[in-house]
Amino acid sequence: MLEVAALSHFYGKHQALADIALAIGQGEIVAILGANGAGKSTLLKSIAGLVKPAPGATIRFEGHHIGELPAHLIVERGIALVPEGRGVFGDLTVAENLQLGAHPARARAGEADRLARILRLFPRLAERMAQAVRTMSGGEQQMVAIGRALMSNPLLLLLDEPSLGLSPLLSREVFRALAEIRSSGLSVLLVEQNARASLDIADRVYLIESGRNAGSGPASAMKNDPEVQRAYLGKARAAPSPP
Repeated sequence: MLEVAALSHFYGKHQALADIALAIGQGEIVAILGANGAGKSTLLKSIAGLVKPAPGATIRFEGHHIGELPAHLIVERGIALVPEGRGVFGDLTVAENLQLGAHPARARAGEADRLARILRLFPRLAERMAQAVRTMSGGEQQMVAIGRALMSNPLLLLLDEPSLGLSPLLSREVFRALAEIRSSGLSVLLVEQNARASLDIADRVYLIESGRNAGSGPASAMKNDPEVQRAYLGKARAAPSPP
């Protein structure tokens, strides 16, 4: 579905990404793990058309090259980004934020059915449709942000730190929703600080260190990798046995 190759990006003289490659298939959840500043957000923004990769990059979606397309046309192709910080319109209501998500032409057909599915996915939004989003909790705002992205009728959902700043309870609710989203056939590319929760729901994982690919594999194998456990799951390396 999505193929990325030789993707690099510079902020001035600083190289944020260097020859990144990844792929995601239909119905997969693929997680990207890496330290702060590793380039994970820049990668999602490059795919979504918000930043322009360096020459030579390949970003192919559903067989079409999209690397040169502006962001609004990438949305029309079927990619939706939920950015870090949510990007909701705080002075608008829940209903108005969700309606804005249905603006792309690809989202016009089936809008009412899609809204109903989102409200089943996040029942507390159904109770707050007339509420200004700025008065809601961080977790509820994240639900609005994900719901707004889903209203665009995407094939691929890009999520940047969806659990950032959320309580454990609301974080679990967001991850439960992501698992349900995947079961509907939608693909998810996930950047998330909560490595344990990511590994629990992901099919595959890519590691990014200092803007470069540092490993990849099935999430089940990554969870048992001692280096991944040490770097991302807070497990110390076992001490060597005495001679």
